[in-house]
Amino acid sequence: MTLPFTQTQFLDLFGAYNTRFLPVEVALWIATLAAVVQVLRNRADARWMGALLAVHWAWSGIVYHAVYFTAINPAAWLFGALFVAQAAAFAWLGPLRGGLSFDWQATPRHALSALFLIFSLVYPALGPISGHPFPRAALFAVPCPTTLFTAGMLLAAPPPVPRWLLAVPIAWSLVGGSAALTLGITPDLMLFVAAAALLLYAAAPHALSAAGRRTA
Repeated sequence: MTLPFTQTQFLDLFGAYNTRFLPVEVALWIATLAAVVQVLRNRADARWMGALLAVHWAWSGIVYHAVYFTAINPAAWLFGALFVAQAAAFAWLGPLRGGLSFDWQATPRHALSALFLIFSLVYPALGPISGHPFPRAALFAVPCPTTLFTAGMLLAAPPPVPRWLLAVPIAWSLVGGSAALTLGITPDLMLFVAAAALLLYAAAPHALSAAGRRTA
């Protein structure tokens, strides 16, 4: 995969981003931790969860993509627009319309959900561990952990989940995962797993839950 920027430029971008916005990243990580705890306890408030997802996607689309990433990749304007559209979708379905819900059971769907939710929370520690020390590492409040957190939340939503709501997370999982192969950002390889899980959920929305009921 050929990219319009080098690995050094990419890591320098994270250095500038983290230096300026670390307090925001920490605050959003704490809010996300609280949300994950509520989901795992089967006490998720659908409107609040939708609002949090909207904040994640709007922040990544406007601040990361439009303000920072466009400096090294013109395609970031398109990415930013898609992320803002996804934020609007979560805002409409969640706090405005109340059309999202979440459950928690012992099913393969929820096991995958837990995998992505927990992985998104430990993501900030994986960059330094994989050889990209702070501040030149992807930490939080950026597209890839946002997408992994979203994959976990969407898999915690009982079917039918609107297929169009899965489209941008699947697309970014493939884009971000492919870029990870070139840039050496190994934590982002989990995006391929997220893409496969969301594609399965889109194609056969009851399959993972049905498997869980049969084996219960």
